[in-house]
Amino acid sequence: MSIVRRFAAPGLAGPFLLLLGGAALAQPRPYIGYAYPAGAQRGTTVHVRLGGQQLDEVGRAIVSGTGVEAKVLEYHRHLNPQEVQLLRQQLESMGIRPPDGPRVRAPKRPVAAKGKGRARPKAKSAAAAAIAGEADPEGATPGPALSAETRRLVERVRARLEAHVPQPASNAIADLVEIEVAVAADAELGPREIRLVTRKGVSNPLVFDIGQVPEVRRPAMDSAPIQVLGKEEQSLRSRPEDEVEERVTLPCTLNGQVASGEVNRYRFAARKGQRLVFTTAARRLIPFLADAVPGWFQPTLTLYDGRGHEVAYDDDYRFMPDPVILFEVPKDGEYVLAIADAIYRGREDFLYRITAGELPFVTGIFPLGAAAGRPAKVGMTGWNLDGATLETPPADAAPGVVSLTARAPAFASNPVPFAIDTLPEAFEDEAEGGPSRGPQALAPPVIVNGRIDRPGDRDVFAFRGRAGEAVVAEVLARRLDSPLDSVLTLKDASGKILARNDDREDPGAGTNTHHADSYIMIDLPEDGTYRIELEDAARAGGEAFGYRLRVGPPRPDFALRVVPSSLALRAEGEASLEVHAIRRDGFIGRIEVRLAGSPAGFVAEPATLAAGQARGRLGVRTTLEATPGPVPLAVEGVARIDGREVIRRAVPAEDRMQAFLWRHLVPASDLPALVFDPEAAPKPRRPAPAIALTFAPEAEPSPAAATTAAGTRKAKAAPKFTERQIAGRLRQLKILYEEDLLTDDFYRKQVAECQVAK
Repeated sequence: MSIVRRFAAPGLAGPFLLLLGGAALAQPRPYIGYAYPAGAQRGTTVHVRLGGQQLDEVGRAIVSGTGVEAKVLEYHRHLNPQEVQLLRQQLESMGIRPPDGPRVRAPKRPVAAKGKGRARPKAKSAAAAAIAGEADPEGATPGPALSAETRRLVERVRARLEAHVPQPASNAIADLVEIEVAVAADAELGPREIRLVTRKGVSNPLVFDIGQVPEVRRPAMDSAPIQVLGKEEQSLRSRPEDEVEERVTLPCTLNGQVASGEVNRYRFAARKGQRLVFTTAARRLIPFLADAVPGWFQPTLTLYDGRGHEVAYDDDYRFMPDPVILFEVPKDGEYVLAIADAIYRGREDFLYRITAGELPFVTGIFPLGAAAGRPAKVGMTGWNLDGATLETPPADAAPGVVSLTARAPAFASNPVPFAIDTLPEAFEDEAEGGPSRGPQALAPPVIVNGRIDRPGDRDVFAFRGRAGEAVVAEVLARRLDSPLDSVLTLKDASGKILARNDDREDPGAGTNTHHADSYIMIDLPEDGTYRIELEDAARAGGEAFGYRLRVGPPRPDFALRVVPSSLALRAEGEASLEVHAIRRDGFIGRIEVRLAGSPAGFVAEPATLAAGQARGRLGVRTTLEATPGPVPLAVEGVARIDGREVIRRAVPAEDRMQAFLWRHLVPASDLPALVFDPEAAPKPRRPAPAIALTFAPEAEPSPAAATTAAGTRKAKAAPKFTERQIAGRLRQLKILYEEDLLTDDFYRKQVAECQVAK
């Protein structure tokens, strides 16, 4: 069966990749690979660390929706070796010993001499000891002669050097931004999107959850070093003893990051009879990791009793990689919850949120959808739902998929998807509690709400058709979080199989990599009665195995995705979006793509996707010199279907790679655009001090003086540094100074040396 869909057009792959490569070189886009913690409780303010790249001149952090405000506190670039050496030289010039190395490495034990136990440190001269700061063995506090401001600078430098890793496990997340996020007490619960805004662009979005219970946060990880074959232990994290296992009180949300080879443990007290729910968000937070297999953090949850005996375990919840444990406490006592990667990988972006406690959790609803504009009566099953009420979609809800949540007196449940359509609705006989009496007659067009309610069950339906009539049979189940892996079979009256389908790939499925819903479209060969059989591919079944089966004539339609989910344009410049058309039920007509509405200062010539074309580009131009912040844009497509005009709003998306190979379109909530002036010099964050040249370069000798007694001219010595090297050094000094990592004296001295070297 098909697992994932790779978005590629063989004929266009080469030129398209070259085009993207050139665009990327011309204007690198800000990128964020993780946000930790990836959420916060309502009514609290938290510090969040984001790792990414191309984040120079970051100035803003934005969170979608209302009730959440964010601001940037600090930006820490990944330092190059020359910058590290400059910072170390500065500390040494002040008589302060630089840190021995990054604190993420495991502590090195002294090498023992043969037969003499531990080796003694080699004695140093008085001068060397002074430079190394031996008067302060720990090297943690500068000497008393330094001012308070300089002391703070030195502490910043030490912190940067301690956190620095020469070779990070992932360069794509080595630049760090610290932000502050304030969540209002009445902010809406659920997932939001967080982005960073630099002077030249808007980053991709990441999930940021707004939670309802107190939060526990482990200290943020520094950059993980790359693993070297044969020296893997050097990349392992040395966690303090008090961080290995934490004591918590339920209910709460646990936030952590898993390092290579690491297990995080949480100890808590529980009472007999409590129905505890442990839900994990990991892959949901960061759905795809390009350089990891299977392409995401695969967490495992294990629950132990007070004596260390395993009492519950999960590594997948149904078909979803994020585990869930539902546990009824057998007796009073202490329990320990442990989380790790399935194969003990880890680094900064292997992060998680575990919500734990006696909280409402919906394991299933039925039916999985309803007709638009009609009251929906929906039943639910799950844990801790006494007194809970399941929200129903508003009467004016448009066709599509919405989320429903069960509201208990104190807490809200997990959201579950619910489909709304315009076709007539029916129920499978068994789903309504009636006995199965052979094929159930259908009158297409219709959507049947049913269940494969026991292992080995097969639901059979019959309908009348005419020769040449086009018929579609489509299952909507996995896309509504049902564990059903459907198989559809269409037979004629004699029992002959006319069509059979297990999985059909849906480019609009976003993060779902198992396309398990079935689809058949066929022209009937003759008048007569036809049978549709629906079953699970693994012959599984149960109360949660619901489905919606659509049977009827084709409904040609389309959906659009635009990539990327943000746009950066130079002053009075232009940029382009890639448009993906998802064609449904055989629709192959032309689609006109355009900007929706008339955003001030932005124009786009309508682009056309020709008949059957799946991909194209929409060019966007601006007449603006710059925008003070991101401006929301929207894209729509227009087509004529069966003589009527159909308009569909495009969904912004990110083209994400999974496990070095497969690509997926991950939906985003909005499409922000930023216009910037590349010639405008940013205001320095810390104006550099005036530089007075304290010593002059040696004067150029006259021709006579340069002539030796033998009448030969001395060869002029080649310059020690090129102009390019000097310019690079000056840029490094300027950046480090603006980042408040260099003292005025050290900066002046280094710049003067560069001037002399010219």
